Order: sequence, then structure tokens, then C-alpha cells
Amino acid sequence: MKVLVVVDMQNDFIDGALGSPEAIGIVEKVKKKLEGFEGEVLFTQDNHGEDYLATQEGKKLPVPHCIRNTKGWEICGALQPYVKNCITKETFGSVVLPECLFDYFGEEPDEIELVGLCTDICVISNAMILKAAFPEAVVAVDSSCCAGVSPESHQNALSAMAAVQIEIR
Repeated sequence: MKVLVVVDMQNDFIDGALGSPEAIGIVEKVKKKLEGFEGEVLFTQDNHGEDYLATQEGKKLPVPHCIRNTKGWEICGALQPYVKNCITKETFGSVVLPECLFDYFGEEPDEIELVGLCTDICVISNAMILKAAFPEAVVAVDSSCCAGVSPESHQNALSAMAAVQIEIR
């Protein structure tokens, strides 16, 4: 089974509180990938409460974002038609993601490809978790469908993932 994990393609990461030109630039690429993808798809959605600034993440990144049930929290409109399976997560990486893949699709994946935002925070975190959970599966990242906090941190994250045998496409 082949799975595409679309990480945090939410308004706040694209053109909202933590948006960037690079993030805006991948939306159509991710949409094209979804249109042509043959396999299962799972979206992740960053999820914070009104108390975000009081959390450890909020203290280190004091920019409220992806506050539950706000426009910034929503998956961007261009990708909404593709959201059938979605998990929310309160941390960069979801420790329940491997279990969710099995629960949603009924078997262990042979190949998992990740796309989305941000390469250097949530994409790398989830890719590492998936590689650890499924060591014999091909875990890959489509670098053209990801954007980082900066172009430099995007490249650094790709290099770090390649070092632990995550395929960079």
C-alpha cells in the first residue's frame, strides 16, 4: 500500500500568521500531486487552543497560529476537496500517526511519501516517526512540495532526513 501524508497545509502556515512566499508557492504543486496520486491520502492538521502562548511551544514560538476552529486552522481551500482522512496533532510530530495509518487503511504501508509544511519542523518530525515505525517501508519526501521556515532550513532538513535513509525526491 502506498500512502501520501499531507502535513499541515493550513492557512496560517501558507499566507497567515506563519506564512511565506515559499509556502504559497507549493500549494498548486501539492494539489497536482493529489490529483495524480494513486494510493491512500492522510492529512495532518496542527491544532492549538486559546492557551497556546502558555504552552512550551508558545513560549518558544510566541506567534499564535492554527487555533482550533479559526480560518488559520483550516486546511487551505485549494486542497479541501482532497481531505477525506485527517488527524489533528498538538505537537510537531504525531506519535499516533503510524497507528492512524493502520487504523484508516487496514495494513502497513509499503511506501509513505510526505509533502507539506514546514519541512524543518513538522515534516521532518513526522518523517522520522514514520521511518522508526515502519523501518522496511520506503519513506520519502517530495522536496518540491514542501517549504521550510526559510530556504536554508528547508535544505538543512532535507539533508538531515537523507542521513537517516528517508528518500528525498
